Amino acid sequence: MRVNDSDIVIIGMSQNIALVTLVVDDYDKAISFYVSVLGFELVEDTYIANQDKRWVVVRPKGEGSTGLLLARAANETQRAAIGNQTGGRVGFFLYSDDFERDYKLYSSLGVEFLESPRNEPYGTVAVFTDPFGNTWDLLQPQGDETYLPRKASAR
Repeated sequence: MRVNDSDIVIIGMSQNIALVTLVVDDYDKAISFYVSVLGFELVEDTYIANQDKRWVVVRPKGEGSTGLLLARAANETQRAAIGNQTGGRVGFFLYSDDFERDYKLYSSLGVEFLESPRNEPYGTVAVFTDPFGNTWDLLQPQGDETYLPRKASAR
């Protein structure tokens, strides 16, 4: 059956992305980086005995932040994806209300930045990597921007 846009009625729907899975090789190493270095909060760390794994959720401090489900790789296919879950593109965007403060703090804590900070039409940005090889933008949006504009350069 084909559904046309005119056939869809959504009343009062409100949605958000609650979690994004990030495959890692070690739970504790991931918790240490995201909580102790980036300053995220540890939302949950629950052992699931029947699956011999943990349900670990961290998220940036701030209202409405999407959480990261830190999932330990369980097989070779998942291990091969560690650090390359977005095919070499910047995959994660950490918004800051004070870029200079966070850039200096993260640098002093050993976060590896792949470039110097730069000013773009959408804000101040620098790319860094996490211990697993994923690339992140540390970004202070320009003005009231809460997303990257469509005309931003591809990465």
